[in-house]
Amino acid sequence: MPIRQAIVHLIDKKPDGNPAILHTRDSALDESEALNNLMSDLNDAYNARQGKGWGLFHPESGAHPLSGWLNKYLGHEQDFVAFTKVAVEHLTKLMEESNLSVGGHVIFAHYQQGMTEYLTIALLHHSDGVSVGDDLGVSQTRHLDLGQLHLAARINLSEWKNNEKSRQYISYTKGKNGKKASEYFRDFIGCQEGIDGPGETRTLLKAFSDYVEKEDLPEESAREKTHALVDYATSQTKLGEPISLEELSGLIDEDQPRAFYDHIRNKDYGLSPEIPADKRTINQFRRFTGRAEGLSISFESHLLGSKIEYDESNSTLLIRQVPTQLIDQLKRQKS
Repeated sequence: MPIRQAIVHLIDKKPDGNPAILHTRDSALDESEALNNLMSDLNDAYNARQGKGWGLFHPESGAHPLSGWLNKYLGHEQDFVAFTKVAVEHLTKLMEESNLSVGGHVIFAHYQQGMTEYLTIALLHHSDGVSVGDDLGVSQTRHLDLGQLHLAARINLSEWKNNEKSRQYISYTKGKNGKKASEYFRDFIGCQEGIDGPGETRTLLKAFSDYVEKEDLPEESAREKTHALVDYATSQTKLGEPISLEELSGLIDEDQPRAFYDHIRNKDYGLSPEIPADKRTINQFRRFTGRAEGLSISFESHLLGSKIEYDESNSTLLIRQVPTQLIDQLKRQKS
């Protein structure tokens, strides 16, 4: 992961109501093993975060100036340090106005993965701990707590510059402490929601369920394809990459690599060629399937306990909200 530029500033703001104090660094960080390790750990922590949002920049304005400053930096009209200083000053102002957050170290990192350039901005906090020194003595120590990465964003600079139609070149964390707790940070980035990650993922899973039903696949084949989808989606979330529908289609059926992709396009589910996978939604998705003596049952695991109940003692299933199509067939048969 070549790091082009990185810097850390400090916003000293405590939850006691006193004004924030900004401490800025005057030069970019030197390349080092420690910096490389920090960025690797930060990327891992960011990718592991559930419930991220995806979107695009608002048009540049006084309320949303970051994209304009970033444009000047990328166009060599402003150097990296100057760009981050004006940006962190704006973040400090919004933090003060929100009166909902404590400060921390703010890292700006411009780096490259493969052929793609990114900018990550994150507010980092510390945790206290104990370390053992070379003399085998113990002492108090502080370390960055990346497990508490609540305010962060990653901008795909390459996609922003090269794909005018993209609505998902920015990803950002959604605060666990309520919408308002992280709203000011999204305002700082100047990001508007462009893609509903959980909604897109649910639509993908619905399309897959329809495909399995349409193809009337044997139980073992349906299970294998489900595992292929879940494994691929999970690996993409770990990498922080979107799901490619064409790539997924090839993994689901190597003999007919475009079959699932064509199913999605022909049925017009409204999915983009690439969608951000929502980890929580994927984790909930498993299919239970079974066939015996003319009876075929298939349902997603997350329905168990809500719409479907299993009584182990009597070997029975209770199904609530029976599909309308099935109800119509039963009514016609009864009449």
